[in-house]
Amino acid sequence: MHDPQLYAEDDLLGAAASRLFADACTPAVLRAALAGQRPARAWQACADSGTADALVPESAGGAGLALRDLASTLLSAGYHAVPYPIADTLFARAWLQQAGAAPVAGSIAIAPFGCGRNDGGVVGARVPLLRSADHVLAQLGGEVWLLPAALAHIEPGGAHGSLAASATWPAGTGTRIQAAAGAPALVDLSACAHAAIAAGLALRILHLSLDHANTRQQFGKPIGRFQAIQQQLAVMAEQVWAARAAAMLALQEDTPWPRPEAAALARARTCEAVGPVCDIAHAVHGAIGVTEEHELGLYTRLLRDLRLAVGTESFWHARVGAWAVQGRASVLDRVRALCGEAIA
Repeated sequence: MHDPQLYAEDDLLGAAASRLFADACTPAVLRAALAGQRPARAWQACADSGTADALVPESAGGAGLALRDLASTLLSAGYHAVPYPIADTLFARAWLQQAGAAPVAGSIAIAPFGCGRNDGGVVGARVPLLRSADHVLAQLGGEVWLLPAALAHIEPGGAHGSLAASATWPAGTGTRIQAAAGAPALVDLSACAHAAIAAGLALRILHLSLDHANTRQQFGKPIGRFQAIQQQLAVMAEQVWAARAAAMLALQEDTPWPRPEAAALARARTCEAVGPVCDIAHAVHGAIGVTEEHELGLYTRLLRDLRLAVGTESFWHARVGAWAVQGRASVLDRVRALCGEAIA
């Protein structure tokens, strides 16, 4: 499916990323990943394109791009339901390079929560995207560790059709990474990454629903002509575009990193949109949307899984609220200032 409204006509990087993901990350590849088969060929296509090192400085072998240069790329990754942690990997590789760590081959999932020590080893509870990742960049208390997925004992840790998993690593596994001075927190990077992917995926679900409403006939006309369906689709579109706007706010930076407050806003708003988007999509599709053969269930399960990845909207609303009450300016003024700075 084409991904309109994700990149401008002159956005050559976004157009190239869209073609890459559309060709390499088909629904069949996603189904295989959910069944436990690592998407090695799809990941290799991404690695060969250089996309994974786009935020790494040119002096270190990357492209040296800013976050805003990759906004459409990340939205396209969500739109095509890329089954490996591309957004996490972009941030993780740049973060590791800034920390002076050796380059890492393969994809990297970021786990700011859920990992801890146990009998000298590491235990991870429901690590996001672990089943398709090669490494995990994990927050262990006040330390950050890079853990190889190949050495972990992995057990399913999410719902049906989830790429998250629980895992244990034996003692002596992994490498401790000393964060560079001023480096962003992993939780903020993960929030921005998941918000961008969720916004793109929500748009894919909206387009599937619109296509179905325009082609499914009932009483001699497309169901999209019935007022009740139109009203539901309008509500869904509002949620999708609000999520997209919030994600874009976090992505409009001239540095590799999102601002913490923008990442929190994006994560909170995209999480909030998940329920209405998935519920309306299935209501519009009816029974066909829950069949194994239809694509909709693949995308709604993945979107609901993303909502649970690094804290739901209640957690991020609390962070947004703590940020908003600082200083004397009103909440509206602080958001306006944030938007003005982001688009200047």
